[in-house]
Amino acid sequence: MPRPHKPRNICRMPEYSVFGPKGIKMNKLNTIEMPIDELETIRLIDLLNYTQEEAAAQMNVARTTVQRIYNIARNKLAQSLIEGKVIVIEGGQIVLCEDDCEGCMGEIRMRNRGNNRRRNR
Repeated sequence: MPRPHKPRNICRMPEYSVFGPKGIKMNKLNTIEMPIDELETIRLIDLLNYTQEEAAAQMNVARTTVQRIYNIARNKLAQSLIEGKVIVIEGGQIVLCEDDCEGCMGEIRMRNRGNNRRRNR
């Protein structure tokens, strides 16, 4: 019997839940389901430039789990872009962050902002 999934910490629910090519009708054949935790790894790693270790700490899971989730999410994004499939974001075993998102990572978030400034110079 497999281990039960550990809920992942998510800072906020996505504002939009469906993405895809304009003019394409949604059906089961051209839809990709993306759980909210997969979107969160994309947000943390690609948008906020977190390392996998920082993203794992934020989501309260192991780094290897974040790496697996991230690889699956990127594959789904590539499928959507290349094959014109619609991404539907919903579900997953998550726990919403109870803290103010600006302060929930403390030192890691502040260190990360400093890294972004150095990269942009």
